[in-house]
Amino acid sequence: MTVSAPAQPAAAGVVHTATQPIVEVLGDLDVSPESGLPGDEVPLRRARYGLNAVSSHRARLLPVLWQQLRSPLLGLLLIAAIVSYFVGEHSDSVIIGVIVAVSVGLGFVDEYRAEKAAEALHSRIRHVAVVVRDGQSSTVDVCGLVPGDLLDLRLGDVVPADVRLIEVTGLECDESVLTGESLPVVKDTAAVAPGTVLAELSCCALMGTVVHAGSAAGVVVATGAGTEFGSIAAGLGTHQLDTEFQVGLRKFSMLLVYVAAALTTTIFAINLVLQKPLLDALLFSLAIAVGITPQLLPAVVSTSLAAGSRRMSRRKVLVKRLVCIEDLGNVDVVFTDKTGTLTHGRIDYMRAVPTDAADAGSVLRWGLLCTENAAESAGGNPLDHALWTSPAAAPERAALAAHTRQAVLPFDHERRMISAVVRDPAGRVTLVTKGAPETVLDRCVGVPAAARSALDAEFAAGNRVVAVATKPAPEHHQPAPADEHGLTLLGLLVFLDPPKQDAAAALRRLADLGIAVKVVTGDNAAVAVKVCHDLGLGDGAVLTGADLDALDDTRLAAVIGGTTVFARVSPEHKARIVRVQRLGGGSVAFLGDGVNDALALHAADVGISVDSATDVAKDAADVILLEKDLAVLADGVTEGRRIFANTIKYVLMGTSSNFGNMFSAAGASLFLSFLPMLPSQILLNNLLYDTSQLAIPTDNVDDEQLRRPSHWGLGFIRRFMMFFGPVSSVFDFVTFGVMLWVFHSGPEQFRSGWFVESLATQTLVIFAIRTRRIPFFRSHPSLPITLAALGAAAVGAVLPATPLAHALGFQPLPGGFFAALAGMVLGYLVLIEVGKRFFYRITATTAHTPHRPDSHPRFVRRRAARFSIATSPPRRKQARRCGY
Repeated sequence: MTVSAPAQPAAAGVVHTATQPIVEVLGDLDVSPESGLPGDEVPLRRARYGLNAVSSHRARLLPVLWQQLRSPLLGLLLIAAIVSYFVGEHSDSVIIGVIVAVSVGLGFVDEYRAEKAAEALHSRIRHVAVVVRDGQSSTVDVCGLVPGDLLDLRLGDVVPADVRLIEVTGLECDESVLTGESLPVVKDTAAVAPGTVLAELSCCALMGTVVHAGSAAGVVVATGAGTEFGSIAAGLGTHQLDTEFQVGLRKFSMLLVYVAAALTTTIFAINLVLQKPLLDALLFSLAIAVGITPQLLPAVVSTSLAAGSRRMSRRKVLVKRLVCIEDLGNVDVVFTDKTGTLTHGRIDYMRAVPTDAADAGSVLRWGLLCTENAAESAGGNPLDHALWTSPAAAPERAALAAHTRQAVLPFDHERRMISAVVRDPAGRVTLVTKGAPETVLDRCVGVPAAARSALDAEFAAGNRVVAVATKPAPEHHQPAPADEHGLTLLGLLVFLDPPKQDAAAALRRLADLGIAVKVVTGDNAAVAVKVCHDLGLGDGAVLTGADLDALDDTRLAAVIGGTTVFARVSPEHKARIVRVQRLGGGSVAFLGDGVNDALALHAADVGISVDSATDVAKDAADVILLEKDLAVLADGVTEGRRIFANTIKYVLMGTSSNFGNMFSAAGASLFLSFLPMLPSQILLNNLLYDTSQLAIPTDNVDDEQLRRPSHWGLGFIRRFMMFFGPVSSVFDFVTFGVMLWVFHSGPEQFRSGWFVESLATQTLVIFAIRTRRIPFFRSHPSLPITLAALGAAAVGAVLPATPLAHALGFQPLPGGFFAALAGMVLGYLVLIEVGKRFFYRITATTAHTPHRPDSHPRFVRRRAARFSIATSPPRRKQARRCGY
């Protein structure tokens, strides 16, 4: 059937369709409840309604360019260049304009490349939905959903569009992202009265909300910006909260603003007092301000992050926001689940252990019948999938076909079991319950002691176990949690999930990186302890969910460091463990892939999930692992630390060298009758220096810098600048003396000599600053950074002898100057090495680990963002997805 023009529906919105009977809704959307939309209708509706996307990551030229142009210092320079042109200083005006344009261009190209890298990463993170089209069930990307699509919703799904419900089975949705209500909302299919508020649309599932329990089928009635979530996102925008890395950059930038303001004001005043031309003094002061500001810092950071993201992608790590790479590098505690991380995750069914009330075959048969979905769909639960695909299940399929499942009470993480009402060939109706053994046994009567002993033995062997129990039930009875009592235990289903052979090596790598690994699992404590023991994961204490309930936060904080395994914990327990750990300082990561992990993923400094995870887990995560492997996580942590280390190299280089140069310029202004360097020369010097530093992201990082996390420390940066800046000024003043008293230079040659010396010392010192090792040649720089530093110094040395010299205000230098220059560079590096030994010794004695109390701004900011989402729904991770 091809839908004609009259059948093209106008998306009425979820509020309107909620008041209509479902038959009318389907009719308005011209969709069959059995076959769904025709395949040829889908592109027509997509063209009409657009992609099902609230926001997406796209690299846009103009915003990136504006980011480069918004610097007030660059604006002042452009104004000064224009003024220079109109007062007759044409050459200076052109040179300043060209240098500013090249600087902006370099930053623009690098940042745009970084944005393209981020776009490529986002395109690899997919969210899918199960729909019915042309009578066939298929999996599609959520961005491709259109009004009229028939959609299945299951436990853990993030609802991908506004949906009018057709069938529900115990469906409950967490709608806190829209309404702020923390309790899940029970859903049904009955239409609501006109005027019903958003929080009471019980017959609809809304985009961005999470399936907390049960399952459902429905029809999409609104997508993208037409959804309730989309309208809020469009009204409030999708501004993202800054990470600690971005906060550090911003504070560092403000530090430079204060230093630049003080120096430029002082220099401008000195030049006016010395009665130098007003325009020259103004341009010189502005050039000083630009000189002390690392103009290409955003480009260097973006280049580092983009290059790191590409390397991490090759290592099977995707970062949803580039700036989260640094946060990953800061991690020192990782909480992880057990299945698929420490174990293979490929669960195999081993055997059934019956009680006297049944035999092994009947235990298996009832276990196969007690699933939420049909056999073909049972893959959503790994234990059910292992059961259905086991060789033991094949002989039972004929017998299963004669049974009829009449109703299902779906699994949820609070009850930790599932129940089904089944009618057998003899007409008997039975309630079958299957789930966590401790929970099921608590609801059974007359449990044999032999069954408990068998269960303990299986746990001690490290096996996973599911209990199966039954009791008679009325015909067509819809089961409720209250019915799951008075059961008769039939037996146990035993599964094997052995430890990964390479997990032990991955754990050792993380330990070498200074990262403690703690296991947080819903599995039995004995099983988790056995796996950890086999992998050599310490002999720490074990806490269960019941133990956690008996501890307040203070007592939990005191024992959490010595605990290795947290077993039989609920989603709320996981989030609480993460929050308490964060109070003790350091950075906490949580690795999880299920709906029960979402709270903890939100609570962690870095939420980590896997590509095969549930949508809600991937949505809550900052980092996606394409392979659920702790070795992959170790690669990501290492890369994050490498990027941060290289970024700090540029910061330390720029602040110390530029501060020293500007300090020298201020001093020279006191005794020279002319400007020590022309504004255009200062800008050119800064441009050549910064260009050489664009190779820093490629640099190697010493192993000792990767062994522990590093954090922004403005105090450390300020001390470094104040210590090493004057050291560089010593050699500037030596250069002044050489030029004035040895070569008796005039203004042009003096400026040429200082230009060459200044550029050589501040670019070549990278070889000493880039490492804490003494002597510096024990650390090997990358080839690009070596060539870039030597190349910049060489360009500066030859410029005074080129045809551009006159236009740039340079004059050729005598041969003796270069001999003196070689001595000064060598002396400078030696003095830096001596200074490093003294500086880092003093720094080491004052170093401390920062404590982050509950009131720390970062904790409060992240807590507010992640747990008070009602006040700003689109601002967290759900608004950053392509389809959400």
